Formats: sequence, C-alpha cells, structure tokens
Amino acid sequence: MIPDQQGPVTSSGAGKFDDEQYPGYTMGRAADMLGTTQGFLRSLDEAGLIIPQRSAGGHRRYSRHQLRLAARVRELVDGGTAIDAACRIITLEDQLHEAQRRNAKLPVGG
Repeated sequence: MIPDQQGPVTSSGAGKFDDEQYPGYTMGRAADMLGTTQGFLRSLDEAGLIIPQRSAGGHRRYSRHQLRLAARVRELVDGGTAIDAACRIITLEDQLHEAQRRNAKLPVGG
C-alpha cells in the first residue's frame, strides 16, 4: 500500500502535498511506489478508473488518492481478480466511502 508520506517538499509546493488530490507523482515514481509497471498504470487510465492530470509536456501526474486506488486494484489483480472487475470493485468502494463521508456530515435527527 501507499504510505501516507507527504512526498518531496519544495519551497514552491510545500503545502500541496498535504492535498490528497494534488498530482505530485510522476508515472515512473508512482510505478516504483506501487511496485508495478508503468503499463499497469496506463491500463488503469484506459479503463477509466484513474485519469491522471497531465503536465505541460503531456506527462501523467498522479495524486496520493489515485495511488491508493491503484494499490487496491493491484491487490485484487494479484489475488486473481480480472482487471476490469477490479476496477469496478474499486469504483464501487470509492463511491461507498464518499457517500459515507457525506452522510457523516449530515445533521442527526430531522
């Protein structure tokens, strides 16, 4: 799994790595962190599960949130789940987590 480390910090982007959605990781770095190939990450993009942002030069950039999703897909695939099924499972898990997060913010009672 992806550690909750903040990643490299520079003077121009010190606070950005606290943001789960900040695309701070290159494809090569993301693949290294996940222990997978860049082709695996491209397949997640092609499946529509993880759509990385692009740098000005067109290079893929991943957020910590996206890396956690990719790590979960990899766990499922390593366990024998087909990649398309793994992507669907992750999508549903992510939707459930978001719904639970929103529900927790609602006032109790009525």
